[in-house]
Amino acid sequence: MSADSPRRYAVLLVAYGAPQSLDEVAPYLQDVRGGRPTPPAVVEEVRRRYARIGGRSPLLDRTREQAAGLEGFLGNGTPVFAGMRHWHPYIRDVLAAIGEDGFQRVVAIPLAPHYSRMSIGAYERALEEGRGLLEVAMVREWYDHPRFLDAVTERVRAALDRFDPSIRAEVPLLFTAHSLPQRILAEGDPYCAQLEASVAGVLTRLGRRDRGGGRFAFQSAGRTPEPWLGPDAALVLEELAGLGERQVVLCPIGFTSDHLEVLYDVDVEYQELASRLGIRLERTESLNASPLLIEALADLVRSTAGSRGWA
Repeated sequence: MSADSPRRYAVLLVAYGAPQSLDEVAPYLQDVRGGRPTPPAVVEEVRRRYARIGGRSPLLDRTREQAAGLEGFLGNGTPVFAGMRHWHPYIRDVLAAIGEDGFQRVVAIPLAPHYSRMSIGAYERALEEGRGLLEVAMVREWYDHPRFLDAVTERVRAALDRFDPSIRAEVPLLFTAHSLPQRILAEGDPYCAQLEASVAGVLTRLGRRDRGGGRFAFQSAGRTPEPWLGPDAALVLEELAGLGERQVVLCPIGFTSDHLEVLYDVDVEYQELASRLGIRLERTESLNASPLLIEALADLVRSTAGSRGWA
């Protein structure tokens, strides 16, 4: 079947974007800030953080691995592309390439399961601005997809398995997601409720929900003076230490791939804090190209394309 057949479509996985070298940090931050210059001290601090995780972000690599895994799982010749909101390859450029390949329809999936107007809404706008003549069907949320919850549960169990069997059932679980400005609550944004639902789904699968076996906190708040969503994960770690806890599993449930907020904020800052507090902190492995995650994405593609009559 030719690319311009009405029944053919491409898939686009979209993520935030990140610099691929230390030299790209300053222009990347300027892009994030809508073209406004970044204070030099902030640029140097962010450069320092990227230097600590190897001088670049693996986000694009991980996203391309997810795209390759999804394309292979679909197994029907549907191509899967990766596009970034704030860095190369930009969403608009990938959409243009898809159109040049002869496709007229695209299923787009943001690699963030929880909807917020500030995050997923921004992807929606980028897709609309860059689509040209393409018809784009975007998946707006998938926080409760069973295979996504299964994938997270699998990672949590693997992290718990690093502890002695005699204490695994009692190790506290701390789930985290990227903080957003508190004003989204007054706007009726579903972000927090969807995160709570995802955590509840994982705890149910673990058999912990009725025992209060999990805590939730926000991480990686922005550098603005307005209030951001809390509690902050660092404060929750301090609280757990004050309660006498000496082992914690941290699951960044709001993220699907390795990137700065996981590899630095958790693996460096929170690990250093945990060490000072006398806590053994184990982070769940990022989903990345987890087979269960790929299965969830494939189901989202098929159901979305089917709802449009494309398949």
